[in-house]
Amino acid sequence: MSTIFQTRTIAGVPLLLAMPDDAAGPLPAVLWFHGFGVDKETHRKELRQLAEAGFVAVGVDAAGHGARRLPDLDARQAAPHAQALRTMIELAWRTADEVPALVRGLVEEGLADGGRIGVTGVSMGGYVVYAAVLTEPAIRAAVSILGSPEWPEGDSPHRHLDGFRRTALLSVTAERDENVPPAAARELHRRLAEAEPDSAMHRYVELPGAVHLMSEEHWNRAMDETLRWLSLHLR
Repeated sequence: MSTIFQTRTIAGVPLLLAMPDDAAGPLPAVLWFHGFGVDKETHRKELRQLAEAGFVAVGVDAAGHGARRLPDLDARQAAPHAQALRTMIELAWRTADEVPALVRGLVEEGLADGGRIGVTGVSMGGYVVYAAVLTEPAIRAAVSILGSPEWPEGDSPHRHLDGFRRTALLSVTAERDENVPPAAARELHRRLAEAEPDSAMHRYVELPGAVHLMSEEHWNRAMDETLRWLSLHLR
């Protein structure tokens, strides 16, 4: 099976679409959100993996990134940690707020099955995932890799436990991650398990010894977990 890539703009959002060349009818769609400072092209390999697994993979340029990159984004990223985090969270919220219109656009154009929508993100993209689950009820499956549901300012996603109970949520963290410590995601899943002890809708994976810029071995494990989870809940 080969993969077709298309660059599109839907609902005002620049996208890189990857889909199987033999796709027939709307497929389950997975929106992929990148990290702080990069863009939708960064994860072309992962988009191809998703397409090969039978999904329409939708690489999203986050707000202020890629084709709509802020002119001072480099300076904002290089700012002191608290200031850079504030910028990242602001852009993560803006990106998550675009998800409902983006999902509608994908469905209206016949590119996605509206009953099988998933989201995945890495680092800043993992933050976007936690917010997107709260803003778009159509999301059936979500994977946050190296993200946090607990934000230092504003209406932090971790305060809305009920919003995560309707979505199949996988969180993958790195045990030794100093950029995004795993404690907040671990605690969210503890609370979800406490609320619904027998639910198979939530899974937490903490990669032993892994750091934020993880090794190839750890990244492959994260992707294996991601593909299994999305296939289980969307296909």
